[in-house]
Amino acid sequence: MEAQDGTQQQHIALAHKLFLLTHPDVDDIEKVRLRDEVLDAVKTRDMASLYESLAAASVLEMDTAVLDCMRKRIEDELKTLDDKIADAEENLGESEVREAHLAKSLFFIRIGDKEKALEQLKTTEGKTVAAGQKMDLVFYILQLGFFYMDFDLVSKSIDKAKNLFEGGGDWERKNRLKVYEGLYCMSTRNFKKAASLFLDSISTFTTYEIFSYDTFIFYTVLTSIISLDRVSLKQKVVDAPEILTVIGKIPHLSEFLNSLYGCHFKSFFSAFSGLTEQIKLDRYLQPHFRYYMREVCTVVYSQFLESYKSVTMEAMAAAFGVSIGFIDQELSRFIATGKLHCKIDKVAGILETNRPDAKNALYQATIKQGDFLLNRIQKLSRVIDL
Repeated sequence: MEAQDGTQQQHIALAHKLFLLTHPDVDDIEKVRLRDEVLDAVKTRDMASLYESLAAASVLEMDTAVLDCMRKRIEDELKTLDDKIADAEENLGESEVREAHLAKSLFFIRIGDKEKALEQLKTTEGKTVAAGQKMDLVFYILQLGFFYMDFDLVSKSIDKAKNLFEGGGDWERKNRLKVYEGLYCMSTRNFKKAASLFLDSISTFTTYEIFSYDTFIFYTVLTSIISLDRVSLKQKVVDAPEILTVIGKIPHLSEFLNSLYGCHFKSFFSAFSGLTEQIKLDRYLQPHFRYYMREVCTVVYSQFLESYKSVTMEAMAAAFGVSIGFIDQELSRFIATGKLHCKIDKVAGILETNRPDAKNALYQATIKQGDFLLNRIQKLSRVIDL
């Protein structure tokens, strides 16, 4: 069950294949290959309950002989594991008892029985003394959570891991936890925190059990672009040696990052259109695809307008390599939602920026809060006088 260095856990890889198998943008020929790979993985791991649910959803064809064979192997394996636990409790020490319970936990994870796996992991935790070993159990739960996309379970497990680290813990496991938490934040649309956690883990990444280093860099760049200011992006991402060694292997990513920083807007949108397919086919990013596109467009439009007090629509359309009508429609949307601080003079064909004054906004907010506080005090004084 332990992942070898540099390899992804088999059930995490299976989860991604299941996602692609039901994705409308994956072509039928690719789905035939994926279906065969999923079926082989399910049969190899004796994932009987998953096989039944996939057959019920018409993803796989039901073969009762295959299902019965899997159930028989599960029954035999469980008997063997229970015998080992009984033998360890009767004849061996506490560490051997824990190892026997852990083996049963990993078996339930392997066959995809979530409830029994969580129950057995809890039993194993009761037999565990060392903080590091308890952390390893939490990582197994986190992997289960990401397999089923159970973010409530993931959130609780991250909090539990942090509590364990308060009593001490090694840096390797702490750094691994940052990647797990970063993935959770990204999956729940907290891109700013995800970027911070990923950037902290660039030089210490060892979490190959959930994704490769290339995928990690892909997530780091995507989350950083919509979270960091221009100076921080240059220092932490554009010039980061760890990112520079990998970014060229990922299609369109280098052009996407460098064209944004270098203000080459035509190239930026060309690269972005190439990346959209990768984002849509990622099980963690796909639910946030439209949101991410809006955030990226907000960043790039704001960066362009930052240099101007006013600019013609024609000049902006030419800079981005699109039509005036497209720019007009895009900017109208972002202005209406308050994402961009500018106004369109449709008659003159000009964009006029009206960037907010930060100091004035802070002053107005302070006055408003002061008025609110005075009103509360007056109401309270009237109650006290009574």
